[in-house]
Amino acid sequence: MSRLVVVLPLTPLHTGESFLVPDWPPHITVLPPFYTDAWAAQIADVIAAATAGQAALTATAGLDELFGRREDIPVTVITPNPALTTLHRRLIDAVRPFAASPDEPAFTGPGFRAHVTVKRSGRVNEGDVFSLTQLALVDMAPRADRGGRTVLATLPLALPG
Repeated sequence: MSRLVVVLPLTPLHTGESFLVPDWPPHITVLPPFYTDAWAAQIADVIAAATAGQAALTATAGLDELFGRREDIPVTVITPNPALTTLHRRLIDAVRPFAASPDEPAFTGPGFRAHVTVKRSGRVNEGDVFSLTQLALVDMAPRADRGGRTVLATLPLALPG
């Protein structure tokens, strides 16, 4: 069983790229981690179908907050963005049938709050504006895995114009 996540990287990622947990490139998690027995290619195809014609998004960094169970993970929250919320909901609907447990928090958690986690590899600051031009499907291998996280597929978002 795989544990996958769908992110909007702030700079494009490449299929096959790997990084350790502390070195995650800056990104917005648009579909939180979920377990599945489906092949990554199946999930990528479902995501591609659900986002066909999806335009690139513009996002603005807001205030810093602390997230996590112990509220000890520094993040920068993204200012409210209806297009980003719509994309999140579309991905939930598309991927839910492939989830090992459709009632896990990735699909039922309260209140999607887009954010960028502060990592040693980078962060965003209040007022930063960035274009999100790619979705990435990432394998969330266990933290102890020496290979870290691996990008399984990337999907470009349509550029306006």
